[in-house]
Amino acid sequence: MQVIYGGTFDPVHHGHLRLAVELKEQLGVATIRLVPAYVPPHRDEPGATPEQRLRLLELAIAGEPGLVLDDREVRREGASYTTDTLRQLRNAMGSDEPLAMVVGTDAFAAFDRWRDWDQIPELAHIVVVERPGDPLDPEGVPARLLAERRVEHPSELRHTPAGRALILAPPLLDISATGIRDRIAGDRSPRYLFPDAVWDEIRRLGLYGCPPGRR
Repeated sequence: MQVIYGGTFDPVHHGHLRLAVELKEQLGVATIRLVPAYVPPHRDEPGATPEQRLRLLELAIAGEPGLVLDDREVRREGASYTTDTLRQLRNAMGSDEPLAMVVGTDAFAAFDRWRDWDQIPELAHIVVVERPGDPLDPEGVPARLLAERRVEHPSELRHTPAGRALILAPPLLDISATGIRDRIAGDRSPRYLFPDAVWDEIRRLGLYGCPPGRR
């Protein structure tokens, strides 16, 4: 089974990385594909370019064989719509192999406002990661879709190529990219919130308001 975990990763941090490892273990897969967006359609413009965020993610997962960088959205350019990515993957994989996409409850709450959202269950399974303080509206379309398609165990995702939904509640690190950017811009240390290699590259490039060469 292939699993994709997309996001802006602006910048990537230990919360992203730890979740990816938890997903790999709980879903019982060999790899998790991390897919940085070129232009996230539902968020503000990122603070770093797509190429810079790609480089930071590459540095962050170096030496971790279970985490794989997938740059297809950056190479495709334009707004990064999940449906386009899933279609591209499905065309490459064929129709029989199980494919799953990961989404947090905060983003999934607006699932029915995504472009071509109703086609996503035909392309992939949906793995919803519960986040504290982000309950779904029980009367909303996302909650109803989840109830209709929900399975209770990760192994059930392997029985069909797509169409099922699984809720996971892995331990989450309370780290946000917004908080990291604010720390850097405020001349406060973000160390230990992400790998040292990421911080070194941010300083080298002068990203997020960090003067180049800052120690």
